[in-house]
Amino acid sequence: MSMIHSTDPDFRVCQISFDALLEIQQEAEGRGWATRWTSVDALRSQVKDEAVVLQSMMREERGGAVRAYRCLLLFSTVDGGDAGGVATIDIDPARFESLERVDRDPDVRKVLVRMFSLALGGISMISKE
Repeated sequence: MSMIHSTDPDFRVCQISFDALLEIQQEAEGRGWATRWTSVDALRSQVKDEAVVLQSMMREERGGAVRAYRCLLLFSTVDGGDAGGVATIDIDPARFESLERVDRDPDVRKVLVRMFSLALGGISMISKE
């Protein structure tokens, strides 16, 4: 797997529906990919039924062609109130290409990359001193 940088042509940030996430999960299950939830029920138990933000992170290449994109997902958790979660999932290249981008503007792209970076590192509410 090779990393995808924000300057790469296959870097993208997308907002997808919960139903689209379920379809991606089912495709990953059908292909036997390891980077997914164990089942649709497991996904439903953790991810709130609302839009999810996705960012491409890595690409898996075989024989010179991309086999899958590993993407970060930022989502609201079922039992977390206003809390969110971050997880990864592998996506088929054809589906990946069909996703609508929200990062076409370079300045917006930089902000979204920073938001995902903060989310991966962990975000906590703090009291100001």
